[in-house]
Amino acid sequence: MASRIVIDQMGRRVEVSENPLRIVSLVPSQTELLAYLGLENNVVGITKFCIHPREWYHTKRRIGGTKNLKIQEIIELKPDLIIGNKEENTKLDIESLADRFPVWMSDVNSVDDALIMIKEIGELTNTVQKATKLSQEINQNFQSLSRIGNNRKVLYCIWDDPTMTAGRETYIHSILSKIGFVNVIEQSRYPAITADIDLQPEVVLLSSEPFPFTDNHVKKYQNIFPNADVQLVDGEMFSWYGSRMLEATEYFQKLSTK
Repeated sequence: MASRIVIDQMGRRVEVSENPLRIVSLVPSQTELLAYLGLENNVVGITKFCIHPREWYHTKRRIGGTKNLKIQEIIELKPDLIIGNKEENTKLDIESLADRFPVWMSDVNSVDDALIMIKEIGELTNTVQKATKLSQEINQNFQSLSRIGNNRKVLYCIWDDPTMTAGRETYIHSILSKIGFVNVIEQSRYPAITADIDLQPEVVLLSSEPFPFTDNHVKKYQNIFPNADVQLVDGEMFSWYGSRMLEATEYFQKLSTK
């Protein structure tokens, strides 16, 4: 079968089939993107966290978690393309798989990275037209969302006890900036904070994932930050890059009315 050399988002050279017929996806948001691109018959393996689309979760072979892949089961699927992500998957697993199969890796730390990823996966899977249209529509939708945050200072929490937050150099930070918020966290990645830290956020967003914040946590964080507007938010909208970004722009518009 004819092949080509591509450069993934980590700068790796990968020899891939011109027409991948057996794809394994190692990232939930990218699995959802593959479904949007119409690759039902091509995707043969997904992770146990790939819950969208729901029918795929019940019909596709699940090959472990994003950071705990079942390598032997992936080998048995004989993929001609594996799609992973630098943050979501472990270096050890990826190196093990790359010794046997073409592994294309995304590295998404911003909205712009996500739009590039969409187009490049379109090129990988011969769905360029649909992927390009999706990327353009998402980009256009974001143009109208820059005033939602109204330059308010925001704290975005992803975990409780310890309280972990989304800092700089993350996709979540990029989303917050795109919709007009100012992130009070100056550190990179996902730092933990203490209750006595002087952040003075005007808005506190408690994500539904990876930690499932509840109304009780709203009360807790309202006590910690009495002057802030504390809200529960859908974490998938803030952290899933891919076709979910279309739904996210509609979600953010509603968020601004609260």
